[in-house]
Amino acid sequence: MKAGQLEAAEALELNPPAQGLKKWMSMVDFALRIVAAIGTLGSAIAMATTNETLPFFTQFLQFRAQYNDLPSFTFFVIANGVVCGYLVLSIPLSIFHIKRPELTITRIILIIFDTAMMALLTAGGSAAAAIVYLAHNGNSSANWFAICQQFSSFCERITGSLIGSFGATLALILLIIISAVVISRH
Repeated sequence: MKAGQLEAAEALELNPPAQGLKKWMSMVDFALRIVAAIGTLGSAIAMATTNETLPFFTQFLQFRAQYNDLPSFTFFVIANGVVCGYLVLSIPLSIFHIKRPELTITRIILIIFDTAMMALLTAGGSAAAAIVYLAHNGNSSANWFAICQQFSSFCERITGSLIGSFGATLALILLIIISAVVISRH
């Protein structure tokens, strides 16, 4: 064997192709965690600061729509806050995986917590989506009227908040898939 071929073979032993793929996936994992954290934080802030007041005849009698009027929206804000906190706390571990992509036990721990957080985020988003649907369309059988014709700003903000939350849910699904692929490559 020539000296150049021997060096190339030694380099492959030290850094096999699977390690390069794991490192690349670890960088994607890091980016997705940041995107999901921003999505959940933005959704929680948008929903928690949503309110609109409509005057009715006089200044003393007003109709007001706030997120905390409905327990589903409160649960949505809490769920997004908890998931955002988890994602921020998991970012250092994601950075650690970029430096040491071969570790699997920490990835298994992350995949378990990612799955739990995805379930929490999906539950919060689904509960809020049901109320948003009623706000937009109402339900004539239950005598619930659509309020979005009157509270348009309120409805726009809560709908936008849902979009950010479901985007973060998609990012968590991708995180789980990436972690499963990296673990299976071990």
